[in-house]
Amino acid sequence: MDLKEIQNLIKFVAKSGASEVKLEMDDVKITIKTGSEEKEPTYIQHMPMGGQMQQMPMQQQAPAPAQREQSQAPETESSAPAGDDNSKYVTVKSPIIGTFYRKPSPDKDVFVEVGDSIKEGDVLCVIEAMKLFNEIESEVSGKIVKVLVDDSSPVEFDQPLFLVDPS
Repeated sequence: MDLKEIQNLIKFVAKSGASEVKLEMDDVKITIKTGSEEKEPTYIQHMPMGGQMQQMPMQQQAPAPAQREQSQAPETESSAPAGDDNSKYVTVKSPIIGTFYRKPSPDKDVFVEVGDSIKEGDVLCVIEAMKLFNEIESEVSGKIVKVLVDDSSPVEFDQPLFLVDPS
């Protein structure tokens, strides 16, 4: 089972409203728990062929509300901090769980700075998940207003990364 299939499974479970789903295959066991009762991580357990079991948290997913809408377009920020009017900005959110990087490599420049103009399809950052570096592209044209995550920080699914002024 690859990362995309796991992400799609997590999205499906969150959308379905189920509180817990367990999936066991030959070498993988996945348990996904959602709901408002407790916040518990999602564990992926690879079972060795030799018969011994070793459990290790490979990926952590915060429970998502079942009524959250899934959409391809970024959503606007609905709650504005005191003193700022962020409702006119578009929030670019993380499509996956992983480690956020602003640069393609340590010796290169950052992809985007505050004040940079971007267009649809421009690479904004990379997120490393399970040793794979995924380029995160903009789904909107505009100007970068704020970078919401520090470089080399862990990010969750659907976590806000950038504020973009689409005007």
